[in-house]
Amino acid sequence: MKLATKIVHAGLVTDRTTGAISTPIYQTATFRHPELGRSTGYDYSRTQNPTRQAVEEAIAVLEEGHAGFAFSSGMAAITAILMLYRPGDHLIITEDCYGGTYRILDKLFSQFGLTATFVDTGNLEDVRQSIQPATKAILLETPTNPLMKIADIRAITSIARKYSSHPIHTIVDNTFLSPYFQQPLALGADIVVHSGSKYLAGHNDVICGLAVAKDPALCEKIGFIQNATGAILGPQDSWLLLRGLKTLAVRSRQHEKNALSVAEWLTTHPSVNKVYYPGLADHPGKKIQDAQASGYGGMLSFVINHPLLPGEILRKVKVLQFAESLGGVESLITFPAIQTHADIPADIRERLGISDCLLRLSVGIEDVEDIITDLAQALA
Repeated sequence: MKLATKIVHAGLVTDRTTGAISTPIYQTATFRHPELGRSTGYDYSRTQNPTRQAVEEAIAVLEEGHAGFAFSSGMAAITAILMLYRPGDHLIITEDCYGGTYRILDKLFSQFGLTATFVDTGNLEDVRQSIQPATKAILLETPTNPLMKIADIRAITSIARKYSSHPIHTIVDNTFLSPYFQQPLALGADIVVHSGSKYLAGHNDVICGLAVAKDPALCEKIGFIQNATGAILGPQDSWLLLRGLKTLAVRSRQHEKNALSVAEWLTTHPSVNKVYYPGLADHPGKKIQDAQASGYGGMLSFVINHPLLPGEILRKVKVLQFAESLGGVESLITFPAIQTHADIPADIRERLGISDCLLRLSVGIEDVEDIITDLAQALA
């Protein structure tokens, strides 16, 4: 069965009794037992709910993992994964990661004895040299948020196995590409995480997070954490995610087609100094991207040539919406320095290139001529 077909069939006819095409919303907290010592397989919805189970099984199939887990947000998923590690453990993290990931490691998990080294995971030597005796995981974003750097997943998983006497997990945040374009577990990664609010749900109407692992023992640990901490996805949101997921393939193709057109147009504009999009021929990570993914996605960033321009652009856009988040059918424009990455210290942002002249675009599925016309008038 082809991937696009698997996507459409996510959650199809899970209710065998009625044959309902759409998975029902099991809006229940608890379940009746037939008798003492017998169970329907469901006891309490924090532990398991049929609607949530349908979406968890779907994402496990799409990411080619052993089991999937649905959480109340992307950060809840990240939190659960970080809870696999103990005080004294060390993690290697993509340096230009999402600001929420930086914040939770810097402000919260540091209190519990986890240490982190932030490196350019596109530089394999930097990754190798950052491994310590206490290193237990490498957490990647590829492409990164917002600079669209590419990390070689196969090579990093190889480094994790070769340069340590103990297992080092490779964890990939696959939010930007989704399993439609990239399947990290098939490339050797141990865990994949998503902010499901983005491309998977696709309509800016639900907050959710997902995690998938391929090792049964690791899945058992994640499942225990999910149940013990309780940051689960409710049945209504699980159904919204399932409904949005069914159109992932057709949406992804249009996102990518539009993004490439917008990126190429931006490279010709006199007010734009730099465009970051892995589908451009001169992108330094394009060769790796082509080897490990089937496409480039709908995200791009660009640098304008004057620090006063961002405010003007954000004020003037009409088709594009000035809003946080990404991956929905509507085009969104974001100012990372003051929105998604505000928790990263200013000197680090500047060193990384997340400057006051950088804007990020989540290119939607509108007519691309309308998107470009809107950008043209905003940049004029």
